[in-house]
Amino acid sequence: MDVFGELAGAATGVGSMPGGDVREMARGVTAELEQLPHLPELPGRGPGADMIGRGAGLLTELFVQTEPSGWRFTDHPGRDTKRARSWLGEDLDALEEYTQGYEGLLKIQAVGPWTLAGSIELKHGEKALSDPGACRDIAESLTEGLRRHLEDVRRRVPGATVVLQLDEPLLPAVLAGSVKTASGFQRLRAIDRQLAEQALRDVIRGLNTPVLVHSCAPEVPIPLLRRAGVAGISLDFGLLTERHDDDLGEAIEGGTLILAGVVPSTDVAAVQSEALSDPAGSVHGVRTLWRRLGLAPELLGRRVVVTPTCGLAGASPAYARRALAAAVRAARSLADNPE
Repeated sequence: MDVFGELAGAATGVGSMPGGDVREMARGVTAELEQLPHLPELPGRGPGADMIGRGAGLLTELFVQTEPSGWRFTDHPGRDTKRARSWLGEDLDALEEYTQGYEGLLKIQAVGPWTLAGSIELKHGEKALSDPGACRDIAESLTEGLRRHLEDVRRRVPGATVVLQLDEPLLPAVLAGSVKTASGFQRLRAIDRQLAEQALRDVIRGLNTPVLVHSCAPEVPIPLLRRAGVAGISLDFGLLTERHDDDLGEAIEGGTLILAGVVPSTDVAAVQSEALSDPAGSVHGVRTLWRRLGLAPELLGRRVVVTPTCGLAGASPAYARRALAAAVRAARSLADNPE
């Protein structure tokens, strides 16, 4: 079943939002994003609210703590694990409050297994990515944790069709062998592409929900993600070139949803862009791509969701809401005027 079939001119956020008031962010997200609201993440609150700490808090039977070098696995749940779970609970409380009676698609986000493995250190100090067994343990633990998380969200928002976004900003670097060791002086060996694909496929198959993958890094491995079974791919549209045309065309024709990041994610970047004053112009590149690929114009509004280029954590609260509103206007322009 294609849960995205009813989307037309939809927009959403990548996930992270600025500030520390989650109720205010949840209110803004649900007000602006009527077709595809998302669970706000507020990394500015500190360790445990950041992407890696938040993801580690979802793990089952694996625990973490903060060290001067970052996150590291430990034997027992401590203050940092409990804090991550507490932040997530507060976020879900706020989302539940502002989605009373909501029916439709709802997006939640969690860091993916390869970005977790490339970011958390083992007890002896090297990154988990260096140990195949640790990578498997992370993927399995994350899958179970996400099952429980999805059940909690569905219980809180029973009218919603929940969509999961896995954030994998490190995936291109994992495949290229450019993830630095814990010391920073060397690089970890590249992960075999088939192994990376299989791990993602196992996570996706273990979850009873459509899964998107987001990466705002260059060289997002579109074919690999499609083979792994993703329902959609979220990327920074400004990083694409014509050499990505074939991969994108095959993905779109195969039914993959494209979440096109076109609205600047910070106030500073917005100064150099007309995305807020001319939302329709911000998706000019999307229309150009569509014509270049020879795709049916009527599919444009249904196969593309407009987003900011990346998370909005680095923006001001006022700009973040304006950016979401601009994404909505840009998405509507694609649906109303696809040519």
